[in-house]
Order: sequence, then structure tokens, then C-alpha cells
Amino acid sequence: MIKEIAQAIVDLIFDWGYIGIFLLMTIESSFIPFPSEIVLVPAGYLASQGQMSMGMIMFSGLSGSLLGAFINYYLALLLGRKILKKYGKYFFIKESSLDKMDNYFEKHGHISTFIGRLLPGIRQLISIPAGIAKMNLAVFATFTALGAGIWAFILVLLGYFIGENQELIDAYLKQILMVVLVCLVVLGAWYAYYQKRKIVK
Repeated sequence: MIKEIAQAIVDLIFDWGYIGIFLLMTIESSFIPFPSEIVLVPAGYLASQGQMSMGMIMFSGLSGSLLGAFINYYLALLLGRKILKKYGKYFFIKESSLDKMDNYFEKHGHISTFIGRLLPGIRQLISIPAGIAKMNLAVFATFTALGAGIWAFILVLLGYFIGENQELIDAYLKQILMVVLVCLVVLGAWYAYYQKRKIVK
């Protein structure tokens, strides 16, 4: 039933064209979970049929992703610290933990944001600690755009070359996700090694 409702929403919004993609990706990137593949894969297919532009799909999708990320960032910036200071003790979160998070995001916020935007279940949430830690907005926007842009491009290409074959899309998506995860592990390991070398020097 959920799949049918989601499809109905997609059909309705796609009547709005690029604005629909923008709105759906804003939802997907903010505090309302919404799988980006049911938006961008069909959009890629429409591009392969000459009904939409790849460039405009990417622009609409990336703009929506950034707006959704900014919504989470600013909500966390304005409310997150106040809520955690008031109720954090019930979840064993001390004020010293917030200071550590501030220091972490000041030093490693760029790589954390980039990796987070490529991880399922994390990509919507990574904006929250970034906002609480008051991460530099320009750095946040840059690495959010990089991570979101790579993921969006993968999904659009999947729809462009595979089309409406849902079984094949699911199979390729799982393989692509595994490759992405391996690449992120390698990137994380390299970054940790690089940071240790800097400390030693």
C-alpha cells in the first residue's frame, strides 16, 4: 500500500515537471523520509525518451536536496542545542559532548558531511549534527552538494540506461550501493591515515 501511495505522489508531482522533482527532493533531503530513487530513476528514464533534460533534472534534484539539507541544518542550529541542553541528560548527553561535537565538525565536518550524504538512512540526518555544531555554512553547502550530486547522478543514469525494468534497477542499485560503500570505507581509512600523519608531523 505504501508503494502505491508513493507512486501516486510521484505521478501527481511529476505533472509539475522540474518543480515536482525539486519539491520531492526537498522532502527527501529534509526531515520527511522519502526515497530519492523513486524520483530520479523515473526522471532519468524520461530523459532517455527525450521528455526531460538531464541537466535540468540534475539542477532541480540538487537544488531540492540542498534546500532540504538547509531546512534540517537551520532547525538544528536554532533548536537543537536548546533541546539537547534541556533534555540531553535523559539520553546521557552532557554539555561536554556538545563541545566535542563542535570540535569534531570544525575539523572533520567536510568529510563527515560528504560521506553522510552517500549513506542510506544517514543522508537526511547528517545535516542535524552539522547544524547543532554550527558548521561553516559554505563548507556544509559545498560537501552536501558534492555528496548529493554524486548520488543523484547515479540514480539518473540508472533510469536513463535501464529504463522501466524494476528488477534490473533493484539489482544494479544493490551492486552500486555496495561499490559506493566500499569506496567510502577506503576514503574514510585514507582520511584517518592522513590525519594521523599530520599529527605525527
